[in-house]
Amino acid sequence: MQLSNEEEDYNLSLSKFESMLKTNKVLFFDSEEFEEIILHYLDMGKAALAKKALKLALEQHPKSTGLKLVQVEMLVYDDKLELAEKLLNELYAIEPNNEEIYIQKANICSKRDQHEKAVELLKIALKYTDDFADVYNLIGMEYLFMDNLEMAKESFIKCLEEDLEDQSALYNVVYCFEFLDQNQEAISYLKKYIDKNPYSEIAWHQLGRLHYGVKEYENAIRAFDYATLIDDEFLGAFMEKAKAYERLKKYEEAIESYSRTIELDDATSYALLRMGKCYERLGNKALALKYFNQTVHEDPLLDKGWIAITDFYVRQKNFQKALFFVNKALAIDNQNRLYWKRFATINKQMNFFEEAEFGYRKAVEFGDYSLDTWLFWVDILQFLGEFESAIQTLLQASEYFPEENEVEYRLAGLYFMLADNTKAKFHLSNALRLNFDNYILLEDLFPVVWTKKMVQNYIAKHKKQ
Repeated sequence: MQLSNEEEDYNLSLSKFESMLKTNKVLFFDSEEFEEIILHYLDMGKAALAKKALKLALEQHPKSTGLKLVQVEMLVYDDKLELAEKLLNELYAIEPNNEEIYIQKANICSKRDQHEKAVELLKIALKYTDDFADVYNLIGMEYLFMDNLEMAKESFIKCLEEDLEDQSALYNVVYCFEFLDQNQEAISYLKKYIDKNPYSEIAWHQLGRLHYGVKEYENAIRAFDYATLIDDEFLGAFMEKAKAYERLKKYEEAIESYSRTIELDDATSYALLRMGKCYERLGNKALALKYFNQTVHEDPLLDKGWIAITDFYVRQKNFQKALFFVNKALAIDNQNRLYWKRFATINKQMNFFEEAEFGYRKAVEFGDYSLDTWLFWVDILQFLGEFESAIQTLLQASEYFPEENEVEYRLAGLYFMLADNTKAKFHLSNALRLNFDNYILLEDLFPVVWTKKMVQNYIAKHKKQ
């Protein structure tokens, strides 16, 4: 690829400057060359070299406003705001119409969290600048700092009207639309933008993301297709397209897109995991397991990979292997309620009731308050003969489910087991009131209680009412 004359000159300037540093010979550079050299080192994070270049530059061009503005930028970068402000005031006295002075003053205000004042200064800069896009972009960023997303959005739109190719402004304007929950408006905006700039793969990709967000998966795929046509190595677009195909249950097409991401870059555990899920849904168990195993090989700390293998073996009713893999997931994240519930369910299937009880207890401890979790836990406590613990657990559950007949029937049964007939009748009365026909639960869960004449009479009496 041939370099432009400007790029060649720029590279020559850099080479010349670096050879000067090595030989200690003082060579002459014009002020613009110095500016480019200094900004290059700043962009590369080489602050010491930037400062050395600035010192030499000011020795050769002590009156250059451009270099002094670069000096201001470096002072701001080093948080020497008072010195930067003093130098800016001196420059303002000489060149009051220089937009860069207002931009740097705004930068200082921004550093001091004076964002409204920064916007005022940037609006003055607009009067003197030729680069409207850059100033509108800076104004947009200040509005973002103030959490004024509507004004930020307007500024980024103005920036794009000046410079269609400004990718950061394009990302920011979409961010504002999304934050404001204006997805349909964002879609309309991007369509108009694409009319003006049809070869922007970023715009097509963002359009696809927005369609995906509002569940318009066919439209999302169409947009991602355009993004990948423009840039056939656009990894993100292939990944998003695969996810959209999954939503449409087009698993073969999803696998094809995930495979493309692996061709373009090193395999990611996410892509491997999703490919495994797709193969499982296509009924290809061997390939599903192959990709799940590759997932955990690629990223042994990805708990979702171990859980995918766990669920695979649960569906095969191979609980021994499922238990091994759910323990792997818990070793990575032992505060995940969904993992503990799986651990409990698998142990229950294997008749390891004490381990199952522990799993349900941990699931609730980490925030699983669903009714079935409480009931599974209580039924195991009852099976283990821990009636008092079962009652305490049910009373805790009743705070979340105050009018739940399944909780009341179990409380009634447990109190009858403990011969606390007063409390037992109270809860049985509640249960029968909430759902009379479900009294069969007593027969299923508490056969000893069911045979009691007192219980039969109580149910019969309630039925007559």
